[in-house]
Amino acid sequence: MDRFNAMRIFTRIVELESFSKAADDLQIPAATATYTIKQLEARLGVRLLQRTTRHVSATLDGQAYYHRCVRILADVEETEAGFGNSGVAPRGKLRVDLQGTLAQHYVLPRLAEFFDRYPDLELEIGMGDRLVDLVRDGIDCVLRVGELRDSSMVARRVASLQQVTCASAGYLDKYGTPATLADLAGHRAVNFYSISSGKMFPFDFVVDGEERSITLPGIVTVSNADAYAACCASHLGLVQLPRYHVAGLLESGALREVLGAWRPKPMPVSVLYPHARQLSPRVRVFVDWLTDAMSAAS
Repeated sequence: MDRFNAMRIFTRIVELESFSKAADDLQIPAATATYTIKQLEARLGVRLLQRTTRHVSATLDGQAYYHRCVRILADVEETEAGFGNSGVAPRGKLRVDLQGTLAQHYVLPRLAEFFDRYPDLELEIGMGDRLVDLVRDGIDCVLRVGELRDSSMVARRVASLQQVTCASAGYLDKYGTPATLADLAGHRAVNFYSISSGKMFPFDFVVDGEERSITLPGIVTVSNADAYAACCASHLGLVQLPRYHVAGLLESGALREVLGAWRPKPMPVSVLYPHARQLSPRVRVFVDWLTDAMSAAS
């Protein structure tokens, strides 16, 4: 049995969730795909796929094997690309995980441009703020906001986001506009917490070159950026967040920035990927394109 060919057939079945679609995509008879998977399962001694009349999905063993196959096949492709095929356009599937609001503002609107440039690439995009294990989950790269703590990944800074402290016009008309940090006494916040750690984030300010953190009481705490901005617009308290997320509301006057003289430090945005993907043509072109797409955020 050709192991690499079996891996290619298996990965396409998992991705397309169909034996027949995978066979069509690979231009092989459906019977060949079926026979190859039977041989592969027999050789490994595990069941890789669950089959129904309408659907094919990977078992737990199949999911683990799929992620390993994707990496092995990518490594083979990248190795071959380094020997006389440098002019070949990158092709295949790229799995990425993007911070949701950044993706919606800066990445998704330009995806058509990416595919025009790289028509042989396919993207599988996850969006959220959850922590992911790039190697275990088979993810090629992630876009994240904030200071980085995982030194095992290759990191590339792609933007710095200006942060603002703001509140709705209705809230400030009712409770007053703080002119100094001391004026925050008696004010309340819409608080934000991390799903992964459960930690609530304080408000940060830069005073005479030094950072100062202040925790404000509040009647609502959220873990989603859209909910955070929406609660602020509903007059529930002060928030502190990247300016891009509320730029339209600030321009319209629905929200007003406060304490602008003590803005927090800009928030870094980085793309991370495992060391094993550092020379991947697919990862390299996506990271370069992503850097260009995010340049408007700084």
